[in-house]
Amino acid sequence: MQLAQKIIIADDHPLFRTAMQQAVKQLVPDVTIAQAESLPELQQVVEQHKDADLILLDLQMPGAHGYSGLVFLRSHYPEIPVMVVSACEDPAIMCQAIDHEASGYIPKSASLDDIASAIGRVLEGDIYLPEAARRHQHHPDQNALDLANRLASLTPQQFRVLSMMSEGMLNKQIAYDLDVSEATIKAHVTAIFRKLGVRTRTQAVIAVQSLDFEKPDTTMAGQME
Repeated sequence: MQLAQKIIIADDHPLFRTAMQQAVKQLVPDVTIAQAESLPELQQVVEQHKDADLILLDLQMPGAHGYSGLVFLRSHYPEIPVMVVSACEDPAIMCQAIDHEASGYIPKSASLDDIASAIGRVLEGDIYLPEAARRHQHHPDQNALDLANRLASLTPQQFRVLSMMSEGMLNKQIAYDLDVSEATIKAHVTAIFRKLGVRTRTQAVIAVQSLDFEKPDTTMAGQME
């Protein structure tokens, strides 16, 4: 198979990013690796590496709400496959990630050999799911998919603004952080309301947070095997 030469690892745990590098280099020794530890940083990294062959994505990074990061990547960089690597081992969550166009899903508890094997499958063009997810009786949530389509219509900057809104930031604070005028942020907020079909800031935040799911009660222990 034709192996990828550039892979982006997006995870907020430094130890796990190191472990993922080991798994990737086990499969592709001469790979170029870029890293991000938050969704805003990932947006910058992907923009700098549009020729990446694969993104390994943790769903629960700072700035992300459940599938929101995945939805953003698939809408703005559809040519780059995204494989979710997450601490969540719920088969329903795994299947929902595929509904949102992930190319694969593997739990962080998997061995490095299994992670490397799963990455290889995705690089070959397959969709990888653990056996438990393949056995799961899954019915796609059409409401969630409709919302994802609306979120996908946001521009990258609008998505950043919405993410910052969901963290409780005011327009003035967002404008300062993004180095733009408050009037520009107000224009983005108006566009966000229109695209999401909402009327208030609270409704917009609830919309993006509805893509979230309960964070698993896990630790890094046992995940570096």
